[in-house]
Amino acid sequence: MTTTQRVDMGKQQPNAYKALLTLSAEAENNAVSAGLDPLLVELLRIRTSQINGCAFCLRLHTRDALKKGENPDRVAVLPAWRETGYFSAADRAALGLAEAITLVADGHVRDTDYADAAAVLTDDQVAAVSWIVTVMNAFNRVAITSRYTVA
Repeated sequence: MTTTQRVDMGKQQPNAYKALLTLSAEAENNAVSAGLDPLLVELLRIRTSQINGCAFCLRLHTRDALKKGENPDRVAVLPAWRETGYFSAADRAALGLAEAITLVADGHVRDTDYADAAAVLTDDQVAAVSWIVTVMNAFNRVAITSRYTVA
């Protein structure tokens, strides 16, 4: 960890940060309206933050997931979700798509990744997962660039 002072993007330009918060709320509302479990929404946020190495968002969304009743075992094994029986077909489809979107530089979102998600999730759910992950990636970048502290 570095202690180099950084500009806090959210405080420096609060209207942009508020717009991101509004987008996040809209994405979450759309996810729930599409039939995605609110616990899955938190797991998507956690998995995205794990890939990006965002300690601030990991702490925040892990706490949120546990408060909402998520099983601590599912959170603990999330990086190895493919190796467990803890996740439903919908969870697996959403997590696979989340990883593909987050790792877009590793070959874009491959047709097979998208098809795997679309085989299990509705179009509305695919769009909702995509928005949740897109917004979470943006939050990760704000927190990491601004070096939000986790002490």
